[in-house]
Amino acid sequence: MQFTLSLPVLCAIPLAPLFGSAIAGFFGTKLGGNRIGNGACQFVTILGVMIAFVLSCFVLVQVMDGFYFNGTVYRWMQLGELNLDIGFLIDPLTATMMCVVTFVSLMVHIYTIGYMQGEEGYNRFFSYISLFTFAMLMLVMSNNLLQLFFGWEAVGVVSYLLIGFYFERQSAVFANMKAFLVNRVGDFGFILGIGLLLASTGSMNYDVIFAQNTALAAQTLPGTSWNLVTVACICLFIGAMGKSAQFPLHVWLPDSMEGPTPISALIHAATMVTAGIFMVSRMSPLFELSDAALSFILVIGSITALFMGFLGIVQTDIKRVVAYSTLSQLGYMTVALGVSAYPVAIFHLMTHAFFKALLFLAAGSVILGMHHEQDMRKMGGLWKYMPITCLMMLLGNLALIGTPFFSGFYSKDSIIEAVAASHIPGSGFAYFAVMASVFVTALYSFRLYFYVFHGKARWGHADAHAHDHHDHAEQGDDHAHHGLAPGQKPHESPFVVTLPLILLAIPSVIIGYYTITPLLFGTYFGDSIFVDIGKHPAMKELAEEFHGPIAMAMHSLTSPVLLLVVLGVLTAAIGYLWAPKLPGVVAQAFAPIKKLLDNKYYLDDLNQAVFAKGLLWIGGVLWHRGDQQVIDGFLVNGSAHAVGRFSGLIRHLQSGYLYHYAFAMIAGLAVLLAWVLYAYLPFVR
Repeated sequence: MQFTLSLPVLCAIPLAPLFGSAIAGFFGTKLGGNRIGNGACQFVTILGVMIAFVLSCFVLVQVMDGFYFNGTVYRWMQLGELNLDIGFLIDPLTATMMCVVTFVSLMVHIYTIGYMQGEEGYNRFFSYISLFTFAMLMLVMSNNLLQLFFGWEAVGVVSYLLIGFYFERQSAVFANMKAFLVNRVGDFGFILGIGLLLASTGSMNYDVIFAQNTALAAQTLPGTSWNLVTVACICLFIGAMGKSAQFPLHVWLPDSMEGPTPISALIHAATMVTAGIFMVSRMSPLFELSDAALSFILVIGSITALFMGFLGIVQTDIKRVVAYSTLSQLGYMTVALGVSAYPVAIFHLMTHAFFKALLFLAAGSVILGMHHEQDMRKMGGLWKYMPITCLMMLLGNLALIGTPFFSGFYSKDSIIEAVAASHIPGSGFAYFAVMASVFVTALYSFRLYFYVFHGKARWGHADAHAHDHHDHAEQGDDHAHHGLAPGQKPHESPFVVTLPLILLAIPSVIIGYYTITPLLFGTYFGDSIFVDIGKHPAMKELAEEFHGPIAMAMHSLTSPVLLLVVLGVLTAAIGYLWAPKLPGVVAQAFAPIKKLLDNKYYLDDLNQAVFAKGLLWIGGVLWHRGDQQVIDGFLVNGSAHAVGRFSGLIRHLQSGYLYHYAFAMIAGLAVLLAWVLYAYLPFVR
């Protein structure tokens, strides 16, 4: 039977993970009486995500054959002439995102079986990650801003639950609250942008908004001379700055490492942090109308790509190194958006999803093999004990640094070439930033690799029991300490952990080679992404210089990009293999810079001092002056006191004597008679 883009099939894609999440979250937890066990919960959630992945692949095949879908599932609400609908837009951009999201999510689900085995919240975790997948699918499949905003907020809420999964730890509670609040800052701009578009077009549907491009381009923000599209696009991108962790709204993402490793891979690879990149690409017909907005995007992405990479060099926590790598690569994607190379941004989003999920899950495998140790200073020489994990980490790092013929090479090199061909204001700084980031990325990536898998063993000592994961001693399980005890040795992770690594390594190596031609230089994206070639010719110039994936890789052998990659790897080898005392000498020589990087540019301190304490001060003033004095003191208690005083005066008139009441009635009748005479008998006046 031929598969078609029917509405029931499309509905099944997000609903299958939602169904699995509901079953595991209710019947597998205390909420529903723990009626089913761990095996049933992992089965139903993995089955739901697997169904979503298989159907997404069928949808991708049909979309490539020219079958699109844009329709309403149901009408949620009607306000006058405004229709608030839930609907799907299935085109090449959506189909690509659906496959990436469901595949990475499926790998994370399988990996979780081994990584989270024995955890108290095992079933709850499976419920959360399945719900997270549902929220992301609703976001990418939306055909209107209302549903996009629903998915946008839903991934934020579920990420709050996942980052704070170990809610008994104060650091986890702080991290999930930080992520939640920082994203609300970005979401404030996002909802303003949606509101501006709604007020200007009268609709939230993409096709209606895009159809009014010409009229929107001519409008100004009421009361100002600012271009309406520019303001709306910048507001939308501020939302993307929060979700996709762009400077200065990036501060939540490194702290999200407080969550278990599987969710670190899911959040940082294919779902939440890529939502902003997807949104800007989806709204490309609007962003193409404003060079000012594109320039703003370009500069923010450049700062993020370079300066977040610097922070990765000084990290000692294996997961935080990969986290800062994510920030830097998100900066690369944002730079591609800023030069109107939207297909390149999505291309890098796709390749990055595979190799970054691979790196995070490989880091988790190391953590398991090291008995929940995350400090790289207490590792070393693990390649003998964890050969599969070592190889997978190597392949992920080779893809990340842009080694020729690996997937990351094709997407990163395309971004660099697009920036070089762009004339958007800020492209000069952006080119310097992405080129410098090539060296920085190679340095911190292979610093991690050499530190963890090569060199002398620094584990198995009495003081090697560092804090991470969660306090197992409090849980009373088998892991009463962290790190290897004296006499213990690292061990390779079980097959259920290494299998997802192998499956993720395959696209990390080859998918760029096979997809660069149709995605960037063919007609794959069609009308789902719009680029004004006349104003922004970067993609056109890339197409003119492209002569196939093999020729592109061979040409890179003489390019400065590959030279920077090699220099970065050599620097890491010198500092962490051949001369291990050298990094300490360099750090001492550049102590002020080292301190700046260790303190993450003091942005957390600034946020704490200015925003957190400032908001506390404002809250204190509002509580003391507003709540206590105005509301409680004047409105509530003041009105009560006034009524009491008035009652105290009036009660004297209630004497209980009959002649007092008779006198009051006669006096009242006299006043009433006088008023009638005055009002209706003119001669009295």
